[in-house]
Amino acid sequence: MKIFKTIASFAFAAGVFLSSSVFADTVKIAFIDPLSGPFATTGTGGLAQWKFAVEKLVNEKGGVLGGKKMEIVALDNKMDGKESLVQVQVAIDQGIRFIAQGNSSGIANAITDMVKKHNKRNPDKRVIFINYSAVDPALTNDKCNFWHFRFDANADIKMDVLTDIIADNSAMKKMYLIGQDYSFGKAVAAAAEKYLAQKTSIEIVGNELHPIGKVKDFTPYARKILAAGADGVITGNWGADMVNLGRSLKESGFSGPIYCYYCAGDGITKTFSAAGEGMLNVVHEGAMNPTNPELVAYHKEFKAKYPAADLNQARIMTATMMIAKAIEEAGSADDVVKIAYALEGMEFYNDIFKTKVLMREKDHQAIQNVNVSLHTKDIDIDYDNSGYGIKTYASVEMASADSPTTCKMKRP
Repeated sequence: MKIFKTIASFAFAAGVFLSSSVFADTVKIAFIDPLSGPFATTGTGGLAQWKFAVEKLVNEKGGVLGGKKMEIVALDNKMDGKESLVQVQVAIDQGIRFIAQGNSSGIANAITDMVKKHNKRNPDKRVIFINYSAVDPALTNDKCNFWHFRFDANADIKMDVLTDIIADNSAMKKMYLIGQDYSFGKAVAAAAEKYLAQKTSIEIVGNELHPIGKVKDFTPYARKILAAGADGVITGNWGADMVNLGRSLKESGFSGPIYCYYCAGDGITKTFSAAGEGMLNVVHEGAMNPTNPELVAYHKEFKAKYPAADLNQARIMTATMMIAKAIEEAGSADDVVKIAYALEGMEFYNDIFKTKVLMREKDHQAIQNVNVSLHTKDIDIDYDNSGYGIKTYASVEMASADSPTTCKMKRP
């Protein structure tokens, strides 16, 4: 019995040692986004892109720090604020140093507050918040903090570019604004009002917010848009809310341009198909079409592994490569302070999308090219396996590089 206990104890200790060793040789990133519920398609699509980027852009190239592999740990937040914070704590308890989240600025606001408080109270267990898609401007303005880095252009930057396009369209006399009723939807509406007033004489004939993830049939909203005589629509809707809004607009006979933030892939492109030809104007980073050889090769391998997913978030690739570079420069995957300082002010060239990215030092907002693309069949890379995709027709290099910020960064 004593021999058995000794062997068992040794096996347990060896197991602990082995798991710790394996963990030490793996740099883990917690992916906290919806993997169930109405926004699961968006979440699982993002997860596929993160997993592929880590494997292809880091691990296959030898990893970081002489061979450490990167790994994505998927945690379902069910698109719920409280559950998101629970999952952040789960990640922290597992010793994970990097938290990646992007779907919902409301959730991002809660996470950045939690990370800030946690890092102050636990200097030996600090984490970095990798915001890859939550674009409420407040996150890099009044609510900025040293541990938060945003890799997508914020709502103001995107709207500044989008309204330049709208101002050039003389047919636009009346515009309808519709969005989700939370911080991001409100930020898009505020930015649209601001920039349309500055650049055009367009009349805003409707400005409406709807419950996020709750509306299945947008027909009443579509009828309001038609009744208002709107020539165009501006929306920040994403995921299921964009799919359902698009379906109702199409079925109601609206044929004017829709100026949108996240209306490519995730079922949206398939929903519009032929009806969306020349109708959807998407503002985004990372031009998909026209293509280049590196992008075509990367996309081909991605689709072979994830045939149901789309490569529609170039910022995930950028974030992956910049984090790996910051870890190398810091000489550590655990010294979060050094890694954050390495990211801050970093200039990076995304060779797949042929674009420069600057992580602006003063507010941790990524500055990069911002494009406007049109939903069309005239593409090489499609979305939703539909034969349709988006083709860039306008681009602003390093958009809003000199834009002001109210951020007052406090550094350790």
